[in-house]
Amino acid sequence: MSNILTEIEKLVTPIVEELNLELVDLEFVKEGRSWFLRIYVDTHEGGIDIEHCALVSERLSEVLDGKDPIEQNYFLEVSSPGAERPLKKESDYERAVGKFIYVKTYEPVNGLKEFEGILTAYSDQGLEMEVRIKTRKIKVQLAKEKVALARLAINFSA
Repeated sequence: MSNILTEIEKLVTPIVEELNLELVDLEFVKEGRSWFLRIYVDTHEGGIDIEHCALVSERLSEVLDGKDPIEQNYFLEVSSPGAERPLKKESDYERAVGKFIYVKTYEPVNGLKEFEGILTAYSDQGLEMEVRIKTRKIKVQLAKEKVALARLAINFSA
């Protein structure tokens, strides 16, 4: 599966870069009986529209038809990563400093595996968050290798 994603990333990256967009994420998943190739793109300033997605989809479809790296039938979807954009690359984390995020860890840290709060710092070693636990705000340090999932989050308590 990762070979397919690596091949697709090689095909979509030049298209996205030519359009001055950013490849945020991609996935190839089976849902029910159908396979989906999902490409998530954004502008570098954050704010993608349907025309951007359609243009990437058209150009990528042409390339995929020629190269045909996926054996089974699938649906191609090109869209925005949405308000809860995943944080995967170094640049994603760096842009998210000062923003409200959600993090899930592989194993408990201070007895918890899920954290929501402000990302206050990011480095090669990991990230620091300010989280609210009941009525207290505390700083939490999370090593990068312990992070299973990280994404921007909507703060409903603000």
